[in-house]
Amino acid sequence: MASNKLGLIVRNFSSSSSLSQMVKPPIQVFGIEGRYATALYSAATKQKTLPHVEKDLLKLQESLKSEAKFKEFVVNPVIKRSIKADIMKTISTDISLAPQTSILVQVLAENGHLKNLTGVINAFKTIMAAHRGEVTCEVVTAKDLDASQKSKLEGVLKSFLKSNETIHLNTKVDPSIMGGMIVSIGDRYVDMSVASKIKKYSDLISTTV
Repeated sequence: MASNKLGLIVRNFSSSSSLSQMVKPPIQVFGIEGRYATALYSAATKQKTLPHVEKDLLKLQESLKSEAKFKEFVVNPVIKRSIKADIMKTISTDISLAPQTSILVQVLAENGHLKNLTGVINAFKTIMAAHRGEVTCEVVTAKDLDASQKSKLEGVLKSFLKSNETIHLNTKVDPSIMGGMIVSIGDRYVDMSVASKIKKYSDLISTTV
């Protein structure tokens, strides 16, 4: 069993004694996934293995997407926790995961949270983006943006950032917004879609009729 510091930190995360031993992440992430990701970030920072751990998690995330049997094993609630932990330990050795990553997946399995692996990975990616000074921005448009439009958009969005921050732009297409765009940058959200404007005016008309 993976009785170790990472496991203890995760299990006792709410206690002041555990919090005092943690390396504080550059951004706070919440929920079960956030607690595990924060504990992993702390452990990897102390051991100076952040790059290795990040590569490990990306490798596991790709396997979850491309290998149906592995994904089925991870989310299967019937398999005993101890068996899952042993298998994850073997997998960790076979694919040369960093000790901190290996401990994480074993603790997830032991605690019945292996099904949350994707969420933990995404939470860790959020922490690492902040660690590098990256600010994730998601822009939803009705049609694909061409290279020129993306470049101009990035230029505008960068004006909202601090001098030591860089932007990580994700674009999505959703024809239902009809036009305009929806922008999420950091903790800010702006809906400039045509669909939103139509709803606003429709609501206004309905209250005056």
